[in-house]
Amino acid sequence: MQDGTFHSPGHSEETWTRGDVFASQCPTRQLLDRIADKWSTLILVALGRGPIRFNELKRRIEGVSQKMLSQTLKSLERDGLVSRTVVATVPVTVTYAVTPLGRGLIASMQAMIDWAETQMLQVAQAQADYDGRISAP
Repeated sequence: MQDGTFHSPGHSEETWTRGDVFASQCPTRQLLDRIADKWSTLILVALGRGPIRFNELKRRIEGVSQKMLSQTLKSLERDGLVSRTVVATVPVTVTYAVTPLGRGLIASMQAMIDWAETQMLQVAQAQADYDGRISAP
């Protein structure tokens, strides 16, 4: 059994407790690594607007490659944040949607997005100040 896990009497599944997020094997850190990257964030926000097909999602997220989009969707699906629905049509229709678990994450992300949108001028000013100090002789 890994550190940070224990068996509950009468339950066969492992229950996670809070671990040391600074430790590389911490389950919380591993999940944060997956959901905090730019592609996961953008995909979840895009899917938060409603179910969407792969190619439309690729068009909506500027700069994402087909390979990266596919890999990220698979990871998000594995984590239970995104669902994938296949309809037997010609050609096959595949639609992605946010799960209830994913909706909870999007709500948390929205606070971060709101902060970024309201603080961008201050961040830009701090960057300009920093760049000015670094480039000054």
